[in-house]
Amino acid sequence: MMLPPAQEQTELIEVVRITDPMRHLNSEDLTGDDVAIWEAAQVSDTLRLIGSLPDSELYRCFIPSWGIRAHSDSDLLFQIAFCFRCHGARLWGPRVPGALNTIHSFAPDSPPARELLQRFHDSAPRQAQALLRRS
Repeated sequence: MMLPPAQEQTELIEVVRITDPMRHLNSEDLTGDDVAIWEAAQVSDTLRLIGSLPDSELYRCFIPSWGIRAHSDSDLLFQIAFCFRCHGARLWGPRVPGALNTIHSFAPDSPPARELLQRFHDSAPRQAQALLRRS
């Protein structure tokens, strides 16, 4: 999956469990439950995983369950909402060039996607992890 050039400025990533997925097709902000903040090695590992997501056929549902907000030391750079059902990841934000500001396809069964989803699940509070395994 293509990431914006601003990825190089990412200092921290907020992990978001999306609670109202229907609003994320055109919304300006990524909303849901903030479950973790990743810094340092977690940021570079996550961006490497996302950047290595292979393409797939994009389906139509786009009901995302997880998302990230990528920040520099002072600003929001970009957001991504992931739908592991329809193989879509919506990339948008203030530092996303127009051509990349869209829904990108990814293969949710690929090793990088499975690892990313596992990291999302592992970042959730322990009592919620069993419920989240379904997404």
